[in-house]
Amino acid sequence: MADRLAALGAPVRLRLIRLLVRAGDEGLTVGDLQRRLDMPASTHAHHLAALVRSGLVLQERRGREVFCRADFAAVRGLGEYLSDQCCADEGTNGRVPG
Repeated sequence: MADRLAALGAPVRLRLIRLLVRAGDEGLTVGDLQRRLDMPASTHAHHLAALVRSGLVLQERRGREVFCRADFAAVRGLGEYLSDQCCADEGTNGRVPG
């Protein structure tokens, strides 16, 4: 879990995952992501690779293009972890009060 949290620690990576979550199951091509973030290819590739290594982003080659999409199970799992483990008061047995 720590690797996923670390991957989202860079603002550009958080922007990348937001774009991919909003794109849904179809995802976006690597080129589309690069254009939307308006950054050099090498910088973009570095940040995208960190998200792939963490398991938050999946990549698939379709013909000549590489499509990226959020791994929704991993993203949901991260949210559940934060809610259940990090945000709960110790006196609530792991539940978020309220």
